[in-house]
Amino acid sequence: MATPDEMPKLRMAPPETPEELARRFERETRPALLQREYELESSLAGFKVGSVPYLNAVPLTRGLEEQILFAPPSELARLLQRDELDAALVSLTEVLLHDRYDILDGIAVASLGEVQSVFVAHRQPLAEMREIHCDTASLSSLNLLKVLLAEKGWRPELRPLPDYKTARSLDNVLLIGDPAIEFARSSPPHEIWDLGAAWLDLTGLPFVYAVWALRRIPNEILRRRLREARTFGLDTLDYIISSRTDFDLNFRKDYLGWHIHYHLSTDERRGIARFIELLRKHGLGPVYEPRFVA
Repeated sequence: MATPDEMPKLRMAPPETPEELARRFERETRPALLQREYELESSLAGFKVGSVPYLNAVPLTRGLEEQILFAPPSELARLLQRDELDAALVSLTEVLLHDRYDILDGIAVASLGEVQSVFVAHRQPLAEMREIHCDTASLSSLNLLKVLLAEKGWRPELRPLPDYKTARSLDNVLLIGDPAIEFARSSPPHEIWDLGAAWLDLTGLPFVYAVWALRRIPNEILRRRLREARTFGLDTLDYIISSRTDFDLNFRKDYLGWHIHYHLSTDERRGIARFIELLRKHGLGPVYEPRFVA
């Protein structure tokens, strides 16, 4: 019988660094993630779906990319109006101004405060702006700007932005999406008035920029697939942030991990209700009550 001194010593496994833990976790979970991605790859069969080609929408379409039409929100709205799409990630205003869609509950592109991709770049003091050239691709952003200006009592003339190439030469411009981010990162001779931050200052609430708008047809399967894609996108958000090539890694971490969020719950509904109230107050309607479906 071995004496205590002869007993084999127990050895503790060496501690793993955070990087090693992350790599091991990825190895262990990768098969399950690949299976989920495979199941989503053909899951929209029978439906026509559109989304925007912006970084902030990527987590909502993870696994569905090959099945989706990507276009600016204004073009998606036109396709929805012609019944050429069954669902699209469109500006909230598209749903509020047309009583023909449902909103997929629980999912949105929203921010609580600074959003970084919806702003007025201005060279004149805000209260002295005489005109603002506006990217009209997003009705939510345009109507948010109208509400904020009206609440401040500012009345600049709003004109269409010819193209982003001319934005730098103009005094005041409303910019949205990835082109807005590129503009802000180019060290322009403008100050930035972030509309997400301005909305939070005004209301204390999140602002919802985009939602899944659904035609009122039998679409239970479609709704389930869109929810599954959002869940998959958020479960793999670190992978999206690390693997994308838009802008740089630190920006993607900050933008997707902090400034943008993807839930639509009580506070977001309160933000929508307040937006509806202000649209009506300033005659930007008619505005219809949203219909949410699970």
